[in-house]
Amino acid sequence: MTALLEADRLSKSFGGVQAVHALSFTVREGEILGLIGPNGAGKSTLFNLINGVFAPEGGRIMFCGIDITGEAPYRIARRGLSRTHQIVQPLANMTVLENCTVGACFGRENLGLARAREAAREAAAIVGLEDRLIMFASQLTIAGKKRLELARALSAQPKLLLLDEVLAGLNPTEIEHMIGVIRRICERGVTIVMIEHLMHAIMSLSDRIIVLNSGEKLAEGSPAAVASDPQVIEAYLGDPALAAKLHGTD
Repeated sequence: MTALLEADRLSKSFGGVQAVHALSFTVREGEILGLIGPNGAGKSTLFNLINGVFAPEGGRIMFCGIDITGEAPYRIARRGLSRTHQIVQPLANMTVLENCTVGACFGRENLGLARAREAAREAAAIVGLEDRLIMFASQLTIAGKKRLELARALSAQPKLLLLDEVLAGLNPTEIEHMIGVIRRICERGVTIVMIEHLMHAIMSLSDRIIVLNSGEKLAEGSPAAVASDPQVIEAYLGDPALAAKLHGTD
């Protein structure tokens, strides 16, 4: 598969804390790449480096063969890279349709208002919000706001979508629905990198997994290989029985 995004020795610190240290990896076009690790491992900081919220202190980021290191987030969005946030941030006093239209207007194809609304409706339908287009974002449940966050990012028609814990706070039924949505998005040709703490979900969705610990890559490989890695079990999974269950050897 073709490399869509390449990170080369990325580093970022805050005060005396090294959040990301000399981290290198590749995201392949068409895959779902899982990103896991303990709290404070540097996962969200890495997302912020990729989409331009933070400028790295070292290293570079290539997206679609172009160096985007340190570019402004809106320029990176125009190139076809969108993200969701762990803490959902809808435009509360705007409707579902208006929220998604904003995403479409500032996305990859720089759509005018009429076409942006079409893209917004399509994205809302993909996540299951087609019957709530005229609802204000503030009226949605937590699960609804999670779907809206995803729909707004999807409205930008990205090539690469960064998902930051889109399953957090959902009940089992809502989780199963969202897993199906993520699979459908990937089937539509969108490459996905996702941070997630729900191990069964990330193991079933991901083609590959990268494990971070203290800002460095601890392991990388297939879900089964990562779940059976002694370093990963010690640093993150903690329970060998859980690890065995995750990759089906119990």
